[in-house]
Amino acid sequence: MAGKWRLNIDEAFCASHQLRNYNGKCEHLHGHNFGVSVEVEGSELDPAVEILVDFGELKRLTREAVDQLDHAHLNDLPAFSVRNPSSENIARHLFLDLKDRLAALAPHARLKSVSVSEKGTSRATYFED
Repeated sequence: MAGKWRLNIDEAFCASHQLRNYNGKCEHLHGHNFGVSVEVEGSELDPAVEILVDFGELKRLTREAVDQLDHAHLNDLPAFSVRNPSSENIARHLFLDLKDRLAALAPHARLKSVSVSEKGTSRATYFED
């Protein structure tokens, strides 16, 4: 069995949102300091440098994706005009954005998952099999 590597980076952003049809406190306008964790995996290292993906480049790609959400009211963004800006949907949104960015940067690596947390004790993770 061949071995694999996994890289993880963390990022954060601040935003407000309202969960439509929630029937509770979260249906009201409120904000969070969202945490974002990105996991990348691969079985081949770049032969010249012997790394899976440069951490700085992975952080840059993630920051570019997160910057679109930072200090925004998420319900006003096209990505969440119909879908609720829940942690689950934010994780999927970031995953789909980062998937193409990572493929262009490091075709030998694949995006494994993106997790989003509203508090340090809970998180939603999106991944594709």
